[in-house]
Amino acid sequence: MSKIIMIQGTMSNVGKSLLVGALCRIFKQDGYKVAPFKSQNMALNSFVTADGLELGRAQAMQAECAGIAPSVYMNPILLKPTNDVGSQVIVNGEAIGNMSARDYFAYKKKLIPDIMAAFHKLEEWADIIVIEGAGSPAEINLKSDDIVNMGLAELVDAPVLLVGDIDRGGVFAQLLGTLELLEPQERDRVKGLIINKFRGDKSLLDSGIEMLEERGKVPVVGTVPYAKLMIDDEDSLSERLGNDKLSDNSIVDIAVVRLPRISNFTDFAPFESIDGVSVRFVSNPRELEKADLVIIPGSKNTISDLIWMRESGMEASVKRFAAIGPVIGICGGFQMMGNIVLDPEAVEEGGQVKGMELFPLRTVLSSDKYRSQTEDCFDDLSDIYECLSGEEFIGYEIHNGVTTPDDVDSFPEVIERDDEGNIILVQSKNLLGTYVHGIFDNSDLALRMVQSIAAKKGTRLDITMDYQAFKEAEYDKLAKVVRENLDMEYVYSLLK
Repeated sequence: MSKIIMIQGTMSNVGKSLLVGALCRIFKQDGYKVAPFKSQNMALNSFVTADGLELGRAQAMQAECAGIAPSVYMNPILLKPTNDVGSQVIVNGEAIGNMSARDYFAYKKKLIPDIMAAFHKLEEWADIIVIEGAGSPAEINLKSDDIVNMGLAELVDAPVLLVGDIDRGGVFAQLLGTLELLEPQERDRVKGLIINKFRGDKSLLDSGIEMLEERGKVPVVGTVPYAKLMIDDEDSLSERLGNDKLSDNSIVDIAVVRLPRISNFTDFAPFESIDGVSVRFVSNPRELEKADLVIIPGSKNTISDLIWMRESGMEASVKRFAAIGPVIGICGGFQMMGNIVLDPEAVEEGGQVKGMELFPLRTVLSSDKYRSQTEDCFDDLSDIYECLSGEEFIGYEIHNGVTTPDDVDSFPEVIERDDEGNIILVQSKNLLGTYVHGIFDNSDLALRMVQSIAAKKGTRLDITMDYQAFKEAEYDKLAKVVRENLDMEYVYSLLK
């Protein structure tokens, strides 16, 4: 049987995902076979495994920390919000349909066998499983049907470390309040408290920690400092999405359109990691004016976000920019760049909507979701994209719908297709569109792109970079920070 430990939080975005990643890395460094696990994840950032199944991007990151390939067993239930009151429900990597929050709440306990089957699969080979909770275990209106926090901890008999975020204020109230709202048997499972994202002199916390331990009857096992790391995180609460300012020292300015239902914004992490490059997530059309590159990202609802683009003035601003500068569309963003998006099965909004008419393409949405890892190389591209020609890439596709030429006599300059003949990438002058997520994660492709942009501006970016090596170094930094600030001897004593 695998040893188990679980990280729960006082609320969303306290740093659970990164702490799980850190523990996965530490246990790997110490010679153990380790796997992450999150029974239910709500996120718009997802990843496709080698066998074409979908899981949360955070669990893919944690798997990389553990030095193993991501598996759908690490995240058997994924909820991808489609609107304010409903989500697409993905079980064992495959979508089973859309549900309202109320309908899913009534249904979810039926998924316990799937959760346990996935967990037992990990137990077959892992020495240690590090489990991540979701939100807070003290959501008293939801506890009766919990399958991701204390409900899961009871199912697998896991000891729990409870994390609070001091950077958001009120960490002592967070931790004590959460303990107070737990049932006695749940509280008994909490074996340690972690104060996360601390800035400053830790000695100033000593008296507070003493009172916290006295009142909570649970030891504080560490105070983890705030660390600025370039590591994939969750979506809606990400600090990165709030970045809309141009850096003072930036040579290349990239503006990513902040769609209301943006997905897989981790596609742009390689650019964010390059010195001299500014990546801004923008929602005001005027914010595109000084950009060197505009990116239209993925979307969980292409039609709704395309309508927002039109009504907000962002579409007109992007089209003006496209006349003079490069525009890249990824997945949903790529679909928007065509002439029309049709939804005959009402996968999203139903009906049809005119596209941005940047590519002579049409997209027909379908309830069949295409999921695949994609390996290919760029054809002979032109203009600012010539720097990518002939380079190999590996990425993944997650999309509903197929994109085809809208007119047999009108094609983009470059069309790349997969082995089944489906379009995966097109290029025409300043415009590039692709269905492939993670396309710039490969080697130095992001660096090549920004160096090409810099050269067109008459300047240079004289640096070298391998993004995969960069990510590995960031995971090691994360592990070092956590190892130095958690009582790891105590943590090991909890493994059961």
